[in-house]
Amino acid sequence: MGALGAQAQVPPTKQEIAAYKDIFAAVVRNDLDGLRRHLREPLMALRADENGRTPLHVATFLKRREAIPILIRRGAKTGELDKQKYDPVTIAAVADDPQTLKVLLDNGASAKLITSIYDGTALIAAAHLGHETSVALLIRAGAPLDHVNNIGWTALMESIVLGNGGKRHQATLKLLLDAKANPNIPDRQGVTPLTHARNRGYAEMVKMLEAAGAI
Repeated sequence: MGALGAQAQVPPTKQEIAAYKDIFAAVVRNDLDGLRRHLREPLMALRADENGRTPLHVATFLKRREAIPILIRRGAKTGELDKQKYDPVTIAAVADDPQTLKVLLDNGASAKLITSIYDGTALIAAAHLGHETSVALLIRAGAPLDHVNNIGWTALMESIVLGNGGKRHQATLKLLLDAKANPNIPDRQGVTPLTHARNRGYAEMVKMLEAAGAI
């Protein structure tokens, strides 16, 4: 996921929310009984709006956490991508919404999918933004630590080159290093994470990387 990753997501607009009907309207209202009624109809959980958002996408965007297990139990596909190529897990990770992310992961959603136009992962997205609690959840769920996106960056690299060197990005880097993410995967120009951290003056990150054997 690259520098525009967070902005690339498209949550439903106020106009779209107001126009939603049937199962989508039930999700918006957090009408769980209504949601169950709609889900009696086969394939209702697989419906999509004009942007490719399923009811599960909408529930994630709107933090309708009680609706998520109901949708998944009734056939919602947790790996479905909207037109921007985002799954619910990546949406929750970008939103800095670990509560919704945990509900998704606890109900079978995968942390391993390739998502976004950058061919990244939810972990790369969360690391880019310094969402350390989500990073921890994704690591625990088996997210691929060393996946390289189509920009040429891993989650560890993005925590440095797209971070600000502050506490949250430091915590993110520590989590990745503790999980044994490779600290020596360079970018496409051959520049290592340690060199990027040094060039940016991120002293604490430099210390962590050196302690982990980065070169």
